[in-house]
Amino acid sequence: MEIQIILNYMIISRTPFRISFAGGGTDFREFYKEEGGAVLSTSIDKYVYLSMHPLFNDKGYHLKYFSNEICKNIEEIKHPIIKEVFKRYLISGVDFNSTTDVPSGTGLGSSSSFTVGLVTLCRSYVDTTVFKGYIAEDASKIEIDVLKSPIGKQDQYAATYGGLNFITFNPDETVDVCPIRLSKEKTKQLDSFLVLFYLGGSRSSNSVLAEQKNNILKNRVILKKMVKLTEDLADELNRDSLDNFGEILNAGWEYKKELSSNVSNGEIDYWYNEALRHGAKGGKLLGAGNGGFLLLYAPDGGVNMLRASLRLYELKFEFENTGTKIIYE
Repeated sequence: MEIQIILNYMIISRTPFRISFAGGGTDFREFYKEEGGAVLSTSIDKYVYLSMHPLFNDKGYHLKYFSNEICKNIEEIKHPIIKEVFKRYLISGVDFNSTTDVPSGTGLGSSSSFTVGLVTLCRSYVDTTVFKGYIAEDASKIEIDVLKSPIGKQDQYAATYGGLNFITFNPDETVDVCPIRLSKEKTKQLDSFLVLFYLGGSRSSNSVLAEQKNNILKNRVILKKMVKLTEDLADELNRDSLDNFGEILNAGWEYKKELSSNVSNGEIDYWYNEALRHGAKGGKLLGAGNGGFLLLYAPDGGVNMLRASLRLYELKFEFENTGTKIIYE
């Protein structure tokens, strides 16, 4: 049975994208159920905005995202995430819109940010309490258990909570989100040492992640090293200096390339090596691999040197701390 929403208002959610520094792959259930996983990531001030209000005739659905759907009933909806979230929260008779600051498929966790934002939107729309733990858990279950996406759980929690966090994935399926508190001076320093370059193109991460998921048993030793590396990076952020930050990122990138044959390619390797030659101390490709954004760490004026030398498109960003939220109701 569908519940008809008769409240005559507009509601808008805003959900951040994320940068993952270390630990990607250890958030797969096939690994953390046995070993426990850990990821260190931060949300950034690039967002997906979702809005919804009642349809004029209070029947069916009008959905506007990268496509345009007009549906009489929920079973006609083609977008799998919208369909499943609307089913979960008994949403009907709505006009739905989606806009983003950055295209999907570029390694910033956009798919999970969309799911998190939609759960946030729908929970508020039907007047359900919006606890962040519930939002992250719901988004994870919808993507992983219902839609069977070959992904882990890090992006849902990063987008939900926001901020710079050490996130632990426990064998009992619980997740601990531990904020890393930096001084304003150290936050400014870290922000000034990081740069994001777009290497062009967008891609579905499913094929790359499916290979990683299938290789969990073979990659178990590497993934355990990645958990340790994530812990080392958290320790580095808690020290007075960031002397080893770039080297840890570089080590993590080398581990990541061992997880799948599709993580890197000749073009990515070329630009990464050029960055190391022109001032970068380390970095990584964001997301599953094979395209998207290249994150680089270059202290002591190195960022300006990279800008001048590489001449790639730069996405300027700042850290953000709020996570998913309703910004208009």
